[in-house]
Amino acid sequence: MLEILQKLIGTEHVWADEPMKNHTTFRVGGCARCLAEPENAQQLTAVIKACRENDMPYYIVGNGSNLLVSDAGYDGVIIHLFKNMSGIRTEGEIMTVQAGALLVRAASIACREGLSGLEFASGIPGTVGGAVAMNAGAYGGEMKDIVSSVKVLDTSGQIQIYAGEEMDFGYRRSRIFREKSIVLETVFVLSAKEPGEIRARMDELKEKRVSKQPLEYASAGSTFKRPEGYFAGKLIQDAGLRGFRIGDAQVSEKHCGFVVNLGNATASEIAELIREVQKRVYEHSGVLLETEVKFLGWE
Repeated sequence: MLEILQKLIGTEHVWADEPMKNHTTFRVGGCARCLAEPENAQQLTAVIKACRENDMPYYIVGNGSNLLVSDAGYDGVIIHLFKNMSGIRTEGEIMTVQAGALLVRAASIACREGLSGLEFASGIPGTVGGAVAMNAGAYGGEMKDIVSSVKVLDTSGQIQIYAGEEMDFGYRRSRIFREKSIVLETVFVLSAKEPGEIRARMDELKEKRVSKQPLEYASAGSTFKRPEGYFAGKLIQDAGLRGFRIGDAQVSEKHCGFVVNLGNATASEIAELIREVQKRVYEHSGVLLETEVKFLGWE
């Protein structure tokens, strides 16, 4: 499989036995059999076709900011949409962003160009593709508020373009996950504003994040989805789990909605901690917490 992928997209874009701890914000996880970084939609299509023809599992990863890979790794191909598909261009109040671009970079460029609308995303560590797929949001803003259209690769290998209103955006969801398509590029509609005002808002949100979130530790951000009518962090706190730890995996003392890696946690410790939090919160409040984090490589 390594040789097939190297012939398709070049030896400089394919790695064997790649440690996934280097590609996830939890900084844990064993090796993927192969990791491929296609440069464009044509190469992406070719890689997926090769995986299917050779009965090889594959998984799309951006910045790995919402992913827990098992200590055993992933016996398949990680398709890494990151540096090689991260172009950003602006024209008036329109910003077109490839899937692999980091949200923080897109927000920074929007600020520089005097374009408002991405301030809420300026501290979200993921890529635009992942953020659009899950309708990421923070501080009152969501991707659905600014998405004009999304170019995707569907399961048949065809490129489709969906208008924002066709994306079926909801809380941490869109049609992307349901249809198993892949975001290639997104068009945002922003609004003109003085860069100084935009920067001030971004700095304000940064201060809030630094004061309330455990940014000094590796994590996947908010570990659990917000249950309807509740806040996950409050439920975890009320269950007496602030600071609860298994090995080097810990419920953050600063924000109970975050599970953090204190430095040497294993994926198994993090997964065990998540399960224990779910169990104890359910016993205490009757609410079953659903994870935002995706699990990869687990039986």
